Amino acid sequence: MDYRKEIGGLRWRKTSLKPINIGEANARKGGEEEELLSPAARLFHEPNFNVYIIAILGCKTRIDPDLVRAKLPHTLLKHPRFSSLQVPVEGGKEEKQMKWVPTAVNLDNHVIVPPEIDQSTFAGDADAGKKFVEDYISDLTKTKIDASKQPLWDLHLLNVRTSEPDAEAVGVFRIHHSLGDGVSLTSLLLACTRQIADPDALPTIPTPRKKKEEGRGRNGGVLGRGFWRAVVAVWTAAVLLWNTVVDVAAFILTAIWVEDTKMPLKGPHGVEFLPRRFVWKSMSLDDFKLVKNAMNATINDVALGATQAGLSRYLNRKLGGSENDGEKNNSLPAAGSIRIRSTLLVNVRPGPGIQAMADMMEKDTEVKWGNWIGFILLPFTIGIRDDPLDYVRQAKAVVDRKKRSLEALFTFSIAEFVLKLFGTKTSNALSHRIITRTTLCFTNLVGPLEEIGYYGHPLAFLAPTSFNQPHGLMINFQSCVDKMTVVLSVDESTIPDPHQLCDDIVNSLELIKNGVISSGLSQS
Repeated sequence: MDYRKEIGGLRWRKTSLKPINIGEANARKGGEEEELLSPAARLFHEPNFNVYIIAILGCKTRIDPDLVRAKLPHTLLKHPRFSSLQVPVEGGKEEKQMKWVPTAVNLDNHVIVPPEIDQSTFAGDADAGKKFVEDYISDLTKTKIDASKQPLWDLHLLNVRTSEPDAEAVGVFRIHHSLGDGVSLTSLLLACTRQIADPDALPTIPTPRKKKEEGRGRNGGVLGRGFWRAVVAVWTAAVLLWNTVVDVAAFILTAIWVEDTKMPLKGPHGVEFLPRRFVWKSMSLDDFKLVKNAMNATINDVALGATQAGLSRYLNRKLGGSENDGEKNNSLPAAGSIRIRSTLLVNVRPGPGIQAMADMMEKDTEVKWGNWIGFILLPFTIGIRDDPLDYVRQAKAVVDRKKRSLEALFTFSIAEFVLKLFGTKTSNALSHRIITRTTLCFTNLVGPLEEIGYYGHPLAFLAPTSFNQPHGLMINFQSCVDKMTVVLSVDESTIPDPHQLCDDIVNSLELIKNGVISSGLSQS
């Protein structure tokens, strides 16, 4: 979920986390002094926080590797982070520093095309093709990109048909998190795409609608209206302050001793060093919109509600429960006795946006870039409900409550204070401690409204995720035109049956949709 929308115009300018000026970075290729990595970027080089982002692009046609190689120098490589090495600085300070050093990029080392795959192996069995792709991406989590030899990204092109509708091939980006935050990197990748109907047009990303200003009160007078606005403003500020204090206290207590309940979803100590399995499935975005409109919720509320329902079904089965002919056998602990939370790493700095990225690549304009990381701890409600709509109602209540809090800004400030006072090692220890004391990571990203193509290849779906994070489970939702794709990144020792969990989330959405239809809410 994008909490940056909730903190609007707040811009905190910090010298230690100065945004990268890409125009200046390009100018330095002529031999001027290289730029140091920000503390946040260095954080992602710590052994227990060495996170990579994976972006899976399902294509409706076979991918032409020569066309992709021809386009990259004019798009992605225009960004200096994708054409720079990260080199340790010798001597100087006690704490290890690193700098960006522009380099010539050999695309043969970055665009990986496996030997021609015998499609007859998967003839008549699209699931076998998808299993091949899943295994291939899982193997990527067992290797690292050599930072001393090349920029920390690569693109793997697999001309393999999968079970996803219309998916004839798959492209897989692997990008080290030190290159940027997830929102900015997603904007950069989408800026490399164009609409299928209009090859010169960038994708359109929906933005939240602003609430209309309420009409006058009954008295219609300026004095009366001003009084009630003042009352509402004071009350809103009080709620914001109280929620922020409670959330920051929860953050501090989690860093000290509060930990989630040991359940089959929680990864073991050292899970960040284990390989990952990625599974994904697409659903109809119209189903999300049907529930959203009927329940006066958001797409994010529906995604979170379906996830809570799916996790509840999965855990209930793991603990011996079952569901037969609608009669629920509940084996979950009593409500309130389970603590399961998601850690959201939020970039509190507004992202550059697709248009800014496109201008940077086409016109060499400047764009701000950098990680300003704050934390949000999102509680999950686990339990078997008689009414499936309750999952969405509970999710909406939690999200609405989090929107009335400055948790991300204050946790960012705490993390930065620790970083400045004690250095990267201590800051990493704090971040690692917070994440390992929670159960999972959950995100929901908004995608394009129109059909788009990546270098002329029409996309069937998008599925972003990551690995090497200190969680055994990560759940991402990504919309694209009329589809919503859920993708799971799991440690298989924690979640040995990730396809079952993915199906539980998808089936839960279907139950929620049917609940809306049967209740008559969809007609109101």
